[in-house]
Amino acid sequence: MLKIIKGNSAQFREELKERAFETNAKVTQIVSDIINDVRIRGDEAVKEYTARFDCPSLEYYRVPDEVLDEALNLADKSFIEALLNSIENITAFHERQKQHGFIITKDSGTILGQRVIGLDRVGIYVPGGTAAYVSSVLMSAVPAIIAGVGEIIMTTPPGKDGKPNRDILTAAKLCGINKIFMCGGAQAVAALAYGTAEIPRVSKITGPGNIYVATAKKILYGTVDIDMVAGPSEILVIADGNASPKYIAADLMSQAEHDELASAILITTDEKIATQTLNELERQVKGLSRKDIIEKSLKNYGAIIVVETMDDAVALANELAPEHLEILTDNPIQYIGRINNAGSIFLGEFSPEPLGDYYAGPNHVLPTNGTARFFSPLSVESFTKKTNYIYYTKQDFTAASHDVQLIANREGLSAHANSMKVRD
Repeated sequence: MLKIIKGNSAQFREELKERAFETNAKVTQIVSDIINDVRIRGDEAVKEYTARFDCPSLEYYRVPDEVLDEALNLADKSFIEALLNSIENITAFHERQKQHGFIITKDSGTILGQRVIGLDRVGIYVPGGTAAYVSSVLMSAVPAIIAGVGEIIMTTPPGKDGKPNRDILTAAKLCGINKIFMCGGAQAVAALAYGTAEIPRVSKITGPGNIYVATAKKILYGTVDIDMVAGPSEILVIADGNASPKYIAADLMSQAEHDELASAILITTDEKIATQTLNELERQVKGLSRKDIIEKSLKNYGAIIVVETMDDAVALANELAPEHLEILTDNPIQYIGRINNAGSIFLGEFSPEPLGDYYAGPNHVLPTNGTARFFSPLSVESFTKKTNYIYYTKQDFTAASHDVQLIANREGLSAHANSMKVRD
């Protein structure tokens, strides 16, 4: 099920890199055609693609308010309570991310400053398909609300029966989202980016999706802002000889079940842990509902890598820059300052990755495919923009004019210099 690699993992690391940078020309062409069609024909095209890919006929395109209310009214009270607790935790964490503008005033009267402004309108894409990603609603909506976003538009694919997933609607209702459209795939991304007669144009699109959604977001970046181009999910576990193989196996499979392309890796200094984890994987997977997906994911993109020292483990983790990194060792806190490349870090045996997915508070929209080397998790800042302002007095203008003209002339931009000179 899962290969054990001792020491030199260079070949496996190269396989992961190929997976990260692999492009599919056929998918890109299909997505480009869909985007262009939606740009030209708008809602008509979106509805046709929805009928082709998701369901033959929609009960409605925009989810009516009464359907949203009904979803909340019919939801289990325990489920609502769990969502509200999660929202509370996510809010508490993200409130601390709020940024504020600043103003600099000089004795001469010159004023310099910066404003932090919530985006006017954002689109949240919530996947459908093999699972209902209720948590994706919360992780995008809560920081957007805290950032002061003017309006949130949500798109989610319908089920085969033409109806929305009620759990997703319940989460949306609890977050105060009331503009929800039944469409998914590249067509939904294009509709949000360009706007249609019915779907408002947004300034940013967030949320995960399949390869068609990810490709559409990549192509449309620049027309609209995006959170990131997310690939298949990843987990990397660093474990020493005292870690629990039962916990390690369960945590590896918690991400492997997302997708056949998901990556689940264990790095350990103990060969016994490696063997015991393999046995646990084979035992636990038998009782899981997504067994086939897990087994394919582990076979193709999973590995147990045995290294000599914890220093080797840390170095390899920083090189791979995983989306989720669990540290199951004695005193895991000591490694916080040494892990520089990871989307989110989970410390200790009672901090499994699903806590981050659903409940703890930090965002679960994380960089994948090694992009944690330079990308950050989704945050309140992701939903804001900044603008600067300048007010110069005549006195300070006169003091600066010579320097500005000198630099402008050295760049060969005489009109810039002239704009200063005419005021002298």
